[in-house]
Amino acid sequence: MTSFGFPTLHDTAPEAAITALLHHNGLVLLDLDETLYFRNSTEDFIDSAHPGTVALVLLRLLDLLTPWRWTGGEATRDVWRVRLITLLFPWVKRRWRNRVGSLAASYANVPLICALKGRSTPPIIATVGFRPIVEPLIAALGFPDAMIIAARLSTFDDRRCGKLSLVTSALGADAVSEGLVMTDSAQDLPLLDACARPLRTVWPGAHYACALSRVYLPGQYLTQIKRPGERYIVRGILQEDFAFWVLCSISLAAAPVLHVIGLLFLLASFWAIYECGYVDNDRIASRYEADPKLTAQFADVTVATPWLAPWLWGLGSGGVAIVLLRWPLGAVPRDFIEWAMFLAATHIWFRLYNRLDKGTRVWMYFGLQLARSAAFMVLVPVNLIAAVAIGAHILARWIPYYVYRFGGNDWPDVPLYLTRLGFLVVMSLVLVMGQGASFLMNYTALGVFGWTLFRARQELKTMLTAARRLDNTRTVPQP
Repeated sequence: MTSFGFPTLHDTAPEAAITALLHHNGLVLLDLDETLYFRNSTEDFIDSAHPGTVALVLLRLLDLLTPWRWTGGEATRDVWRVRLITLLFPWVKRRWRNRVGSLAASYANVPLICALKGRSTPPIIATVGFRPIVEPLIAALGFPDAMIIAARLSTFDDRRCGKLSLVTSALGADAVSEGLVMTDSAQDLPLLDACARPLRTVWPGAHYACALSRVYLPGQYLTQIKRPGERYIVRGILQEDFAFWVLCSISLAAAPVLHVIGLLFLLASFWAIYECGYVDNDRIASRYEADPKLTAQFADVTVATPWLAPWLWGLGSGGVAIVLLRWPLGAVPRDFIEWAMFLAATHIWFRLYNRLDKGTRVWMYFGLQLARSAAFMVLVPVNLIAAVAIGAHILARWIPYYVYRFGGNDWPDVPLYLTRLGFLVVMSLVLVMGQGASFLMNYTALGVFGWTLFRARQELKTMLTAARRLDNTRTVPQP
């Protein structure tokens, strides 16, 4: 259970909380995660899954599907996560039992435990953590005989209804109303309000560590730190860049299905390296800029950012992509060399971009957008209208950045999709005027125009709805 930073009426300093605990003669209800135990038991249990990379991939797929929206929302997310891990990694239970001893020794709240040992009766541990996970941990913390009130994995109700419901079901409302409750989380406010001695205490040694945070996986930094909560991989990469990669090249593919799968691997290869530029960008900004634009997660969230693993992912995924894209003719060494050189050039360009002044970055941003929009063209041929569509895509992405750098400190609300549609139409008309319309007579043109129009439909509707004729506007004559 993570704690929230906002204050409550029940906030109590650790020393005062221990004093109150020692002088309380009645029932004591104690939270586990980040209170008795300085970490989160659910996250540490999931962190025991092995191999970690496979577990992390599965958890990220689960995050994309978000099945908890059908079972009660975010409160039930951990039920899905723990069920997935225990089902597909059954050996995780044994690994967890083997780990709890060292975890308890390292992250036990020693001052609180010493105070509890001085009482004649053990506390009641009340947690929304899951019973199979917390029981061995609580025993390792030195309370094997303590009564445990915990959530069940067999139902979503315990997580959905919350800790107050769990506790009152187990003890009764009267017992709760006479007891002392100690917790770190503002999510437990209903329980704190219901007891006689509420103590909301945030311990300085407590730390929420996400499961598998030491395992590298492409996209982790992007989704958790650079653009948290935006579902950027789906909305910004798959629905934008990847859609254009497919639409611009599928008509020339010998094996369309393998071609799309190959482009997916190529996308993973490119973003494994391109994401390193974001990592470097934030680190340079935090070190050298007076007012760096960093998310709060940059300081609070831990994500693995090794230097070698992205290249292994990038080159490995790129190799698979080349084999698939060149099927059935077969890849040649030149393909692998050219793709590796392109990745290296992109990486160098991004690092140089990060180290130059903001005015110069405006023009270097063109290169970054060219790389992410047209990377597939290193290996895949396209026709003329496809090249025009990619050009429109690059310009539409560059315009907001130009306005941002020269127009103010906030990213502008530029209608990206409508801007892209405008560039595509204008650039196509210029080519029609110069070379005729024959380059538009193919399925690629139909695909890119259709997709661009579809993506711009809402912005186009807004623009048309807001349009007004000036010569139809009646003015009130001045007296």
